[in-house]
Amino acid sequence: MAKAKQKKQKGFFTYIKWFWILFGSGLFLIMLVFLLASWGVFGEMPTFERLENPQTNLATEFISSDGQTLGKLYLDDNRTPVSYKKLPENLVNALVATEDARYYNHSGIDARGTIRAFVYLGSKGGASTISQQLARQLFVGIRAKDWTKYTQKIKEWVIATRLERNYTKEEIIAMYLNIYDFGYAADGIRSAARIYFGKEPAELKIEESAVLVGMLKNSSLYNPLRREELVLNRRNTVLSQMAKYEYITEKEKDSLQQLKMDINFNPESHKEGLATYFRMYMQRWLNKWVKENPKLDGEKYNIYLDGLKIYTTIDSRMQQNAEDAVQAHMKNLQTEFFHQNTPDRNPTAPFLDLETFQIDNIMEQAMKNSVRWKAMKRDGKSENEIRASFRKKTEMNVFDWNSDSYEKDTLMTPLDSIRYYKTFLRTAMMSMEPQTGHVKAWVGGVDYKHFQYDNVIQGARQAGSTFKPFVYAAAIDQLRYSPCDSLPDNQYCIEPLKHGNMEAWCPKNSNGKYSGEDLTLKNALANSVNTVTAQLIDKVGPSSVVAIAKNMGLSKEILEVPSIALGTLDVNVYEMVGAYGTFANQGVYVKPVMVTRIEDKNGSVLYEYVPKTKDVLSKDVAYAMVNLMEGVTQYGSGGRLRHSFAKNQTVYKEVITGYPYELTNPIAGKTGTTQNQSDGWFMGMVPNLVTGVWVGGEERSIHFKSLTYGQGASMALPIWGMYMKKNYENEELGISKDAFEEPENMSINVDCTKVLKDLKDDLDTEDDLEDVGF
Repeated sequence: MAKAKQKKQKGFFTYIKWFWILFGSGLFLIMLVFLLASWGVFGEMPTFERLENPQTNLATEFISSDGQTLGKLYLDDNRTPVSYKKLPENLVNALVATEDARYYNHSGIDARGTIRAFVYLGSKGGASTISQQLARQLFVGIRAKDWTKYTQKIKEWVIATRLERNYTKEEIIAMYLNIYDFGYAADGIRSAARIYFGKEPAELKIEESAVLVGMLKNSSLYNPLRREELVLNRRNTVLSQMAKYEYITEKEKDSLQQLKMDINFNPESHKEGLATYFRMYMQRWLNKWVKENPKLDGEKYNIYLDGLKIYTTIDSRMQQNAEDAVQAHMKNLQTEFFHQNTPDRNPTAPFLDLETFQIDNIMEQAMKNSVRWKAMKRDGKSENEIRASFRKKTEMNVFDWNSDSYEKDTLMTPLDSIRYYKTFLRTAMMSMEPQTGHVKAWVGGVDYKHFQYDNVIQGARQAGSTFKPFVYAAAIDQLRYSPCDSLPDNQYCIEPLKHGNMEAWCPKNSNGKYSGEDLTLKNALANSVNTVTAQLIDKVGPSSVVAIAKNMGLSKEILEVPSIALGTLDVNVYEMVGAYGTFANQGVYVKPVMVTRIEDKNGSVLYEYVPKTKDVLSKDVAYAMVNLMEGVTQYGSGGRLRHSFAKNQTVYKEVITGYPYELTNPIAGKTGTTQNQSDGWFMGMVPNLVTGVWVGGEERSIHFKSLTYGQGASMALPIWGMYMKKNYENEELGISKDAFEEPENMSINVDCTKVLKDLKDDLDTEDDLEDVGF
């Protein structure tokens, strides 16, 4: 009996001994595995420095003046990290409940979950913690399918424990959500929230957070655009997990699971979204900036990978208003242009007044400048092969105003597609705050995806009558003319050999008529009377006008000849808006600015803008010019901003988008129309906003047949009117409706009340109103 008892005790102690031996051996083995892993036996391990600063590719972000993301620059990774504080609580709860319920109780490895995974061979769930998943994303990579998957797992364990030592739980969650690829260039939670739901992460609802957390299992499989039902079921599983761990109630879970999955897909690409032309200009600007501003170690910043934050002057609300106005009017205008250029009305459409050989030359040049020609040339194709390819029909996606997405699939030859694209009118618009130079809106064309030439700054076209204010400014500045002074409306010639002219220069009025009456400068500018402008440039000389134009920011070479008075020089919208800003800013030119600050990914300021200004005109002269240009919108060619159309212009009215504008506040402006209606301009100003609009064809031979639709008041002014109307609907924008500030002790007479009253008495019929540009 005693021997049996002694034998039983000996057996018990044997079990205890072997238990501790096995336990110690296991513990030793685990420690050895960890040690071997840390030595790099199972593959290279991240250094301490890499753990402290994990290398992830971060997109450059363009931020509007009102705090919205305009867009990003990236190559492969559209990633903009957000801090833990900016993550909604429901998103964090959904993540923990679904991926790692004991997250806050372990140090990188969930022992209980790991043992369960070993015992059940993973059939009852895996054991990867959030920390391990982050380790895999940052340092391990895609899970192998051979035996090396076990060594990868060991590395994950080691790295996870190191991450837990270096970072807080909150930081690890933020890093994990910021690193994950949700598909469709949705790299990280911020891009995912914007792309799948059109909102910032902090704005996500519980059911939306559940969708994104559900995608963490496998974003390719759980794709909400391709497998809606599968993702919906996965979302509901996440909601069940949240209820299981009491983050939401059962009642909330049942209610949320009944909701539809409301995906609001907003793809982010370089060719789509808000302010595309502006963003592409900024890309070129940044490429130049990084060359001139290297890092402290001499290395250049990478605008696609280094996570720069570019704080721009663009206001996202005004930018949207500008793009809406451009699209609405250009669609209407294009419809009329197509109507006038059907084969029976214009056999050479879209070209006018050209011989066949001239059209052939244009098409030949366009073909040789095309991407297709250059690519085939690089590939070693012969010219005959290249030309043959341009005459072979192929499937392509082209721009189309009448499609919901503004594009359609079609079959045509590349040569026909060149002509097809030339039928579309082009446009440019820029809006600037004259006191600061801050550019608030920038629209370089009708659709960046299909028309990538930026007409705001790349394009330069004849200024037409929008150049006349520079002539008037020189006359008021040097000769102390007043808006109320008069000059005769008679045929006027500048004799040969004067002001650089070899022959006599005798400009005609646009309608070919001369009233013979004395016109005030205000009336003459309002109605773009060429004879008066010719007299003014003769009196002050072209050199004086050129000097003022140069001081107001026009950079191109300007010939010092009288004909510049009628706007023969080419200029872009960017410089014209800056120049007109001088008038609104009491004679001080402020160079347009698009970027106020650049920060690196850590928030360190790399660049801050310093305003560039120049005193050009006195306050008196600038105010007199503003007063002159107010006449344009009061009773001149810009009058339709305020007045009604004549009764016989019903059809015309349908094309003039946004009419009636019903703008009653003080507005200064100038229309411009070049020869053959090739270019239509409108420059409009209120005290704190200057906006320029240009519309025309890609070629000067692409234009309307008559002034009815081809003048600046029809092509460009409606965009300005609709844009300003939308701006005024949003009082938060603070666009002024006040009068322009008159300087104290104004030395130039601008009170032409009696003269204007007499003029208005003479222009009180609809026919008269039409004659002066209404």
